[in-house]
Amino acid sequence: MTTRQRQTVPDTIHTNGADPNPWWANAVVYQIYPRSFQDSNGDGFGDLKGITSRLEYLSDLGIDAIWLSPVYRSPQDDNGYDISDYRDIDPLFGTLSDMDALLDRAHALGIKIVMDLVVNHTSDEHAWFQASRDGKSPYADWYWWRPAREGCEPGTPGAEPNRWGGSFGGSAWQYDPVRGEYYLHTFSKKQPDLNWENPDVRHAVYDMMNWWMDRGVDGFRMDVITLISKCIDGKGRLPGESGSDIEDEPVGEEGYSSPWPFSMDGPRLDEFLQEMRREVFSSRHGYLTVGEGQGISPRRNEAVTDPANKELDMLFLFDHVGVDQRGAKWNMVPLHLPDLKQAMAEQQDAVRSKGWASLYFNNHDQPRSLSRWGDTSSPELRVKSAKALGLLLHMHKGTPYIYQGEEIGMTNAGFTRLEQYRDLESINAYHQRVDEAHIQDPESMLDSLAKVSRDNSRTPMQWDDSRFAGFTDSGAQTEPWLAVNSNKAQINVAAESADPGSVLSFYRRLIALRHSDNVIAAGVFQLVDRDDECVYAFTRSLANRRVLAVVNVSSKTVPLPVETSLLLANGIDASRVLIANEDSDALATYVAEGKLSPWTAFVYQI
Repeated sequence: MTTRQRQTVPDTIHTNGADPNPWWANAVVYQIYPRSFQDSNGDGFGDLKGITSRLEYLSDLGIDAIWLSPVYRSPQDDNGYDISDYRDIDPLFGTLSDMDALLDRAHALGIKIVMDLVVNHTSDEHAWFQASRDGKSPYADWYWWRPAREGCEPGTPGAEPNRWGGSFGGSAWQYDPVRGEYYLHTFSKKQPDLNWENPDVRHAVYDMMNWWMDRGVDGFRMDVITLISKCIDGKGRLPGESGSDIEDEPVGEEGYSSPWPFSMDGPRLDEFLQEMRREVFSSRHGYLTVGEGQGISPRRNEAVTDPANKELDMLFLFDHVGVDQRGAKWNMVPLHLPDLKQAMAEQQDAVRSKGWASLYFNNHDQPRSLSRWGDTSSPELRVKSAKALGLLLHMHKGTPYIYQGEEIGMTNAGFTRLEQYRDLESINAYHQRVDEAHIQDPESMLDSLAKVSRDNSRTPMQWDDSRFAGFTDSGAQTEPWLAVNSNKAQINVAAESADPGSVLSFYRRLIALRHSDNVIAAGVFQLVDRDDECVYAFTRSLANRRVLAVVNVSSKTVPLPVETSLLLANGIDASRVLIANEDSDALATYVAEGKLSPWTAFVYQI
């Protein structure tokens, strides 16, 4: 493998010959889920030394930054998103020295490191929470503590402060016998929510962030950051709490009301993010801040990411990855392509003049998009649809995020039994929906898990076709923490590295195109043939240049839609094809006949 040595990415780039944009405007970010990327010591879990050993691969791929999922000290109740010490590395992943070595080597290769940051909540084993439990220490109100509902015995069913349900099932409140009160946990009961209304909490968080920035990290991806501001009344009471003048949501199918209307994009979110910017980033350059944006509409994204408002650089929105779900995430329906187009177009249109978009189909919380929206029924269609989905995403305006294994076309796990899963959300949802609320039968719920469980994206990275796919030593006595996908022999880095027709080679070209072509980095987006149910087409324009991206998101030969056909009225000139997943001659023949073959994708200068 040829290692591409690069200079450090500059703080600004020029995309239109005049106005400078931040370095991330034409960058590509690669997400690493550490426990599943590379195991260096044979214990079955990926680690920091393993990541460092694979940096040359990432440099050769061409990415500019790594988003590193949490490696802080943690009980691992939610795979590290429950942090017990923000200033230490969990022994599962290594040491602070290993982290320093990763930073040094990445920076030497011109790759930035963006750490995952979880500050909506901590672990219940964090020293802050343990000190908070006595109710009298300076940490007493660092979390959302509440007494039992009036007239109820603390710790008994129905005595919770309000009817909110937790995202991982059950009540969002947990009774603590030490304090004699309940604490709020939007997620697991081992993930108590921090009380951001308390300025001491906020400044402790900012101090910690500055500590990491001083150590050399290049920014943060902020987990569920749009949940940090909760709706409270004039007396500090939450909706539905005894005496509150804010009415709670109605109870849903699982027996709880939803906290989301009162905790997503809350009334003080902008204030908190602006304060964070001042306290951590005001005197720094070359960093990246991206937030997970539950409850954020495209128009709100424009405001939060507008540089003039000094909040975040970009947000991950959710509307486009919910277009094939009805109600709960487990209720999947077939993709209706115009719905995806509309969601993506709304995100693009909102940041047309200010703000910025993050582009993703895959991450550690989403199933593999290839299994979700592509076609894995044959090797040919699997490869072609993987390339098509990659081109579709990367040709939009914004910063693309590649999730580990996406660049080689990894697929869902293929699990068929509950005991194969490790994801807390998936296991809890099964018991809640099957055993308790009786919403789904076991077979139906297992089918749902096979489609959308978070474990689908968390199977070990497939480096080669050995016993454990090169993730860990094939002779190791300890198996990987999560089973390796059975298709490792067909889908792996070693097989694809030298193959010019592979998904991996195609992703290298996609990344290089974004780096080299200002239209792809900064051009204005315009959707074409909005209502077509098979073809997703759009233009990108900058100055006097315009390119057309066309993707047949189906496994059948389809006619060229009207608007797209008009833009290609003179047929295909091979010299104007910027990138395609099909042979130029075959592409030209099909277009001349007014058709697109299954999963054809190309970008054309018009």
